[in-house]
Amino acid sequence: MQVFVLNSGSSSIKFRLVDVLDRGGELTVSPAVLEGAVKGIGGAATFEVKGQHTSPSKAVVHAQDHTFAVRILFDRLAGSLSAIEAVGHRVVQGGEQYTATTVITDQVEAGIDALSELAPLHNPPSLAGIRGARAALGPAVPMVAVFDTAFHQTMPDVAKRYALPAELAARHKIRRYGFHGIAHASLANGYATISRKPLEQVRVITMQLGNGCSMAAIAQGKSVDTSMGFTPLEGLVMGTRSGDVDASIVSYLSERERVTADEVERWLNERSGLLGLSGRSNDMRELLRAATEERDERALFAIELFCYRARKYLGSYLSVLGGADAIVFGGGIGEHAPEIRERVCRDMEWCGLSLDTERNRAAVGLSSGSAALISADDSVTAAYVVAADEETWIAKETVRCLGAS
Repeated sequence: MQVFVLNSGSSSIKFRLVDVLDRGGELTVSPAVLEGAVKGIGGAATFEVKGQHTSPSKAVVHAQDHTFAVRILFDRLAGSLSAIEAVGHRVVQGGEQYTATTVITDQVEAGIDALSELAPLHNPPSLAGIRGARAALGPAVPMVAVFDTAFHQTMPDVAKRYALPAELAARHKIRRYGFHGIAHASLANGYATISRKPLEQVRVITMQLGNGCSMAAIAQGKSVDTSMGFTPLEGLVMGTRSGDVDASIVSYLSERERVTADEVERWLNERSGLLGLSGRSNDMRELLRAATEERDERALFAIELFCYRARKYLGSYLSVLGGADAIVFGGGIGEHAPEIRERVCRDMEWCGLSLDTERNRAAVGLSSGSAALISADDSVTAAYVVAADEETWIAKETVRCLGAS
């Protein structure tokens, strides 16, 4: 089956066209026939594409929003999409309604739209992709929604629920949903593939570290806890998000700064994290450079706090799982910053985790879907870097869903 994957983010859309083959019940995905992205949506954006029969190209386009970006994407790819048999869409928030990959109907589309209040930066871009694909390809091509939150539906109630009045939480559907589910699933499966261990028999802690960051404790292939909660704001320190804070800070700052609670929440999402701590950037590469070359103390402190919070969660998830077979790093920082991996794992020998310095330094620039061992030979808990491949996971989920429907 030829599947076109649309992975819509808050300011970008990644796409990939692949053939998914069923070999005796095991799905395999061909190298991309075509892939690329529209980046920098909101003004002067770039359209990038490459493929088996297409030379790599990059052009500046005007994409004021995701609707425009999707229209540009399909206009430019029109001649390459005639054989598409299905479209798989990444959707961040599925709420309590969508606990598994789902065929998109008018009712499902309306449901995703209604859930936009829980993911205002992410569900609307996915809807733009869904509506744009339907307009370009027509109603005959089936479309599937793969939900980030679905992977975390297996969390037990003690991990899902907040200690709020039960009736209030139930009335407003307030609970810990978790996010980055597709990435965490891809990281865990990448580990299972390289280690040749059935995922159903291992305990893994996955660390998706990028501009957005989260961790997941996974046992027997199922999520049992994750750091993001009701929204993607909870948990680790991120590029511009604060991660965990005392809830009273919102009303306190609202009163002291004479702004609305919404404005304070915007500060926590857009002005905090690495950017707020350093005062200069949300880009870990820039902070590492500034800390090393300029000896910028605020940049260094931002890095230290980032790693401290990650190590703190790592320790807690080792407790949740009763130990782990492996720690798996992924995401832009997790894949490309050996210094951060080393800092996160520093002084973790007490739990049997130690890195091999040379392996860790060498594990950069991995190709999509590949993995590298970075732990020492005598480390009881293994550590890997996996280049998460969300698009392959979405393509397989699309075929599984349509085969079961």
